[in-house]
Amino acid sequence: MCRSIKTLRAPMTPEVTDEDIRAAALQYVRKVSGFRAPAAHNRAVFDEAVEAVTEATAHLLEHLEIRGATRR
Repeated sequence: MCRSIKTLRAPMTPEVTDEDIRAAALQYVRKVSGFRAPAAHNRAVFDEAVEAVTEATAHLLEHLEIRGATRR
């Protein structure tokens, strides 16, 4: 597992898009599963994981509160 995780963006920047969130989720699932693309028999569970991580990430970003920052 990669130990050099870098911050991808500043907190609460408005530039994050649904596509950015999904791409990050896909990258995470690929990293954790060890597969760039799953075999046909694993496709459904792989896609479910990407959707679950996408939803969790969107929820996180929507509900984060940063002291001293105002939401736009």
